[in-house]
Amino acid sequence: MATKADVRLPRARRLLNQHDFRAVYQRGQRAGGQWLTVVALRRRPRAGEAAPTESRLGVSVSKDHGGAVRRNKLKRLLREAFRLERHLLPAGVDVVLIPRQRPENFPLAELRAEVARLVPKALQGGERRRPRP
Repeated sequence: MATKADVRLPRARRLLNQHDFRAVYQRGQRAGGQWLTVVALRRRPRAGEAAPTESRLGVSVSKDHGGAVRRNKLKRLLREAFRLERHLLPAGVDVVLIPRQRPENFPLAELRAEVARLVPKALQGGERRRPRP
């Protein structure tokens, strides 16, 4: 039987502050799919620390996706997709999931498949971004 710790995404596995999000956006690699854009960054160990073993998740859902109820439901779906697929992901990676704007509901199965496919793709070099003018 699964314990409560097995079925939740603990605070230590989430990106919580602006500093962490900014680091992923600035230095991370991107990959896009039908439902999501993924930004992933391999974390380096700090001086005197062991290599990070846990992947962390950040979710960015803009107000363009609708009201608070829809945005919060979308965030819960993205966290669940990450939680269910995290055993397939490399260790020590910070990931930000950004949903694409879609009028229909987001299916969990599709989100899970894209997380599992896009995170490794982003870490292998991802897509090149055009420099800002």
